Amino acid sequence: MRAGAPGVPVGYAPPVLVPVSRRPAGLAARGSAVLLSPWFRLSLLAALLAAAATVVAVHEPQRLIAGGGLPGFSGAGAVVFFVAVYGLCTAALVPRPVLNLAAGALFGASLGTVAAVAGTVLGAGIAFGLGRLLGQDALRPLLRGRWLAAGDRQLSRHGFRSMLALRLLPGVPFAVSNYGAAVSRMGWAAFLTATALGCVPNTAAYAVAGSRAATPTSPVFLVAFGFIVVPGLAAALVAWRRRGRLRQAVAAG
Repeated sequence: MRAGAPGVPVGYAPPVLVPVSRRPAGLAARGSAVLLSPWFRLSLLAALLAAAATVVAVHEPQRLIAGGGLPGFSGAGAVVFFVAVYGLCTAALVPRPVLNLAAGALFGASLGTVAAVAGTVLGAGIAFGLGRLLGQDALRPLLRGRWLAAGDRQLSRHGFRSMLALRLLPGVPFAVSNYGAAVSRMGWAAFLTATALGCVPNTAAYAVAGSRAATPTSPVFLVAFGFIVVPGLAAALVAWRRRGRLRQAVAAG
């Protein structure tokens, strides 16, 4: 509009419209994309596990619950505290046998078994949830090797049966089975149910041994110790004899 037009004062200049910058919104979008990217979440998972392992190595909470008492807790509160610490410790890669022995020493064979099984399920659920949330999207595209692909198919199609077998077999690393199952497409219900059922025999044996740790020559301790050792040797023998069949199955798959 020209100055001097009807209704417009002389010397009037219309305001210049400056386009609104979209750069902040673009930065926010890119930052959000980075934070939600699979590899960032996987890096976060690795950092969390490293930090948890460092805390465990420095403070050794497993020694707290294996030292013969739980300061400030008694009765049901002691059991709940033990289950919580057990779950966090196993998610932080603390070996379960130490905690199972502590459960038997603290609470006896029966209650110790219940507490250890509850802690096992809690720790497995924490690890499975972290792996599913932070690691699955980044790791699934890497399952290209025959062995990895075969394991993923087995866990995804026969989740309960496969996880039950892994829990019953001694010597299978607890953390490896948790995070491996999280990368697969196994459901929560199958994972937790198989964990709860499959960990009972081995956990009970350790709890019984822990409850009789003061008398290592007693028949009960020796039977429990034998129940720990013999299945492990049998599983190793079976795995060694069937290694050829497993290779054929992987090749066929």
